[in-house]
Amino acid sequence: MHHINPTIIKQNGRHSVGQGFSPNELKEAGVNKQQANQMGIRIDIKRKSTHKENVDCIKAHVQKANATPKPKKPKPVFKQKS
Repeated sequence: MHHINPTIIKQNGRHSVGQGFSPNELKEAGVNKQQANQMGIRIDIKRKSTHKENVDCIKAHVQKANATPKPKKPKPVFKQKS
């Protein structure tokens, strides 16, 4: 999966791309830090705000990640000694 970036709303009303999602947004979406790292979701521990758009973005990414099957690793084949 690719990295997704949050949208930050500045005081003047403009939107910008953030460094990562806040821990509160991850908690509200039902994702812990380990799951976020496995799915490629970046975390910004300095942020404290929670935006509904970012929570919806995380939920959509989680649903898409769960819908795609993950490729399984092939089991190693060991040669038997004769």
